[in-house]
Amino acid sequence: MELKDIDLNLLVVFQQLLIDRRVSKVAESLGLSQPGVSNALARLRKLTGDPLFLRTPKGMEPTPFAEQLAEPTERALSVIHLAINQRATFDPETSTRAFRIGMTDIGEIYFLPKLMKELKRLAPHVSLSTVRSATVNLQDEMEAGHVSLAMGLLPQLKAGYFQRRLFKQEYVCMFRRGHPLDKRSISLAAFSAAEHVVVISEGTGHGNADEFMTRRKVARRVVLTVPHYVAVGHILHDSDLVATVPERLAQALAEPFALSYVGHPAKLPEIAINLFWHERYNKDPAIAWLRSLIIRLHGEGAAD
Repeated sequence: MELKDIDLNLLVVFQQLLIDRRVSKVAESLGLSQPGVSNALARLRKLTGDPLFLRTPKGMEPTPFAEQLAEPTERALSVIHLAINQRATFDPETSTRAFRIGMTDIGEIYFLPKLMKELKRLAPHVSLSTVRSATVNLQDEMEAGHVSLAMGLLPQLKAGYFQRRLFKQEYVCMFRRGHPLDKRSISLAAFSAAEHVVVISEGTGHGNADEFMTRRKVARRVVLTVPHYVAVGHILHDSDLVATVPERLAQALAEPFALSYVGHPAKLPEIAINLFWHERYNKDPAIAWLRSLIIRLHGEGAAD
């Protein structure tokens, strides 16, 4: 087989099939029709003389030959992408670029208001969407370029990713104003005797705080468990429940929901909130611009 016989777009479809494993999802990811993806796969099968992907209840599973092709194909496409974009420029005033950022619900509450205000001023035609690390495979999505950046406590993003620390923060104990614990500080005994709402935030490292308290045998009367932080402000405002939350989230929720917070009596470890991007897109000028904006707005030493 000669390179002149290969349509580069077929390799793009091949790489996306390795990530998504479903024709319908690949079509959505690449902006193609499902018949178009199926036709591309049929052409690839004819070119390689291999089925490449087999239908299973779990989706399209790659054959051994497809797995053999995966790494060199990814590497070749990455080199081509970087070469084409090396001299690209980004003008925020005129760009219509659409960015996707992986972040938690905490990130949406804390980061987005200031970021959207600044984007409106500097890049009025740019659009932004967010994805949750619990609902997508953030590693694959960032490697494929579908997610530009990720922000938060995301221990799963390691090899192949650059990161920049935005800030460190502590966990605090939060409750409604006027709560019996609404004092300058609270004891561990008082904390343990209170009724608690606990957030199970999948896809983040925030569960480490609960694990730390469990290891230290810090007792809590857990009466409510929720899967995200979005409703915590409403819940605390209208109840006597107590929540363990990151300090920056507490700062964002305190005034809107008439809440108070104090230093955590269990002396939980500090956590680092980082900005992540895949090494393939380190030199993408648009992503570099957005990174610098986020660091200016939310990095250590940024003005509130």
